[in-house]
Amino acid sequence: MPSVVDDPVVPAPAGPDRKKKSRSRRQLIEWGVVILAALVTALVLRISVVQAFSIPSISMEDTLLIGDRVLVNKLNKSVHRGDVIVFHRPPGEEAAAIKDLIKRVIALPGETVSAVDGKLFINGKPLAEPYLEPGTQTVMERPVTIPAGRYWVMGDNRTQSRDSRFFGPIEKSLIIGHAFIRVWPPNRFGGI
Repeated sequence: MPSVVDDPVVPAPAGPDRKKKSRSRRQLIEWGVVILAALVTALVLRISVVQAFSIPSISMEDTLLIGDRVLVNKLNKSVHRGDVIVFHRPPGEEAAAIKDLIKRVIALPGETVSAVDGKLFINGKPLAEPYLEPGTQTVMERPVTIPAGRYWVMGDNRTQSRDSRFFGPIEKSLIIGHAFIRVWPPNRFGGI
């Protein structure tokens, strides 16, 4: 009986088409991983670091106009007088389509804020407010002492702002972050 010798099967050399398909598949997988990583990074940054907000009202004119877009630093939780902050609408404040507000910090915990002849005073001393339009008058019914852990906030457009004069000092826990740069429209790009 004749013997059968099995020759080992040698695969045909990979042709250009086979190499091309393998390289294309690998590149597709790599790009998919890169895109997924970029999306996850953007989501993490938005949730925890920086977020864009659009200005919905005239309460901060002329510093911020309706439609301006600002970036808000959500990591910086220290609050200083003059900071422009974004915060959640205070509980009990009338419900509206606008859930987050943007205002300027005027008084800090333990300070007393008052208005005399249209000018603001902190602990009896006049407050310099270079961000206001000349001639802006501020009206308050009575002096208010700010409790611990709370801040007095007001819009720069004092006659058209629903602010701490209406809803009182806000709790620090409501603060989302500091608005630090205007990014839209391009002709108004710059710091706040």
